[in-house]
Amino acid sequence: MNNVGIIGLGHYLPEHILTNFDLEKMVDTTDEWIITRTGIRERRIADQSQRNSHLAINAAREALKNAKLDPHDVDLIIVATISPDTSFPSVACLVQKALHARRATAFDISAACSGYLYGITTAKQFIQNGLYKNALVVASEKISTYIDWNDRSTCVLFGDGAGACVLSKVPGDRGIIADYLHAEGHFGELMEIISKERKSCDQTVKTMDLPRISMQGKELFKAAVNSMAHAALTVIKKAGMKLSDIDWVIPHQANDRILSAVAKKLDLPKEKVFVNIDKYGNMSSASTAVALYEAVEQGKIKRGDNIVLVTFGAGLVSAANVVKW
Repeated sequence: MNNVGIIGLGHYLPEHILTNFDLEKMVDTTDEWIITRTGIRERRIADQSQRNSHLAINAAREALKNAKLDPHDVDLIIVATISPDTSFPSVACLVQKALHARRATAFDISAACSGYLYGITTAKQFIQNGLYKNALVVASEKISTYIDWNDRSTCVLFGDGAGACVLSKVPGDRGIIADYLHAEGHFGELMEIISKERKSCDQTVKTMDLPRISMQGKELFKAAVNSMAHAALTVIKKAGMKLSDIDWVIPHQANDRILSAVAKKLDLPKEKVFVNIDKYGNMSSASTAVALYEAVEQGKIKRGDNIVLVTFGAGLVSAANVVKW
């Protein structure tokens, strides 16, 4: 049986850039404080007229274009998101409508920052068992919807964006070689959505009892480092490889200190870990999707490279894939 692999990538980022210097005017923080603790310099924020589905649709279109596929060829659309337009219809159905991909089954999944890899692993199974031929997996977040812009511990971290890929069977030994999915629901309270009074991004509209992100940073840091290191080692072993066989690690972009700690725990040179958090912040499920897109676009990932995609997110959930490019 041929492996299932990625045949096209896409992404979409809102035009508006919110810098650390902008945040200095909004909350008690500084550019130096943010960079030292997170590695983030700026992030993208969708405007009020842009819904999550707008980001997802644009990323999906680019992925299909790069895969050289017509929307009619798509059998399955999975959108990973924790910030959908509404509870229903799903973002996946809105993507299907916009693309006119009428043959495709469509549904959303919720796995926070690990959603992209959960989507890839799910789609892979459908293709392997012959139910579908071509799958479109999109990770899209308008996470700014849930940000408390008075809370400097969280508002500096997040940004909006979307990434996408098309999966199909690929020849030879290329493709997704191994998968790992894991959940630790007993740690769910470390990062959750709660209701609390908060202000809008422009600080002009005061809102009451709206959902916003709450997190316990120190505990999450430890859990993220341990979970991503464990996921990477586990999936590499499942692939029948050694850490020395891996050319690139593409991790979830949560915090640059976390990425450095993961590299140290794996005894892996930081130069092998792709990092773009400085430009976008934490885009939840979209972070790894956009990072993979940029690593390929910049020519860092080349044909035949062995890469590890690894993520960690609220839930708590973690995931990893080994991909031979």
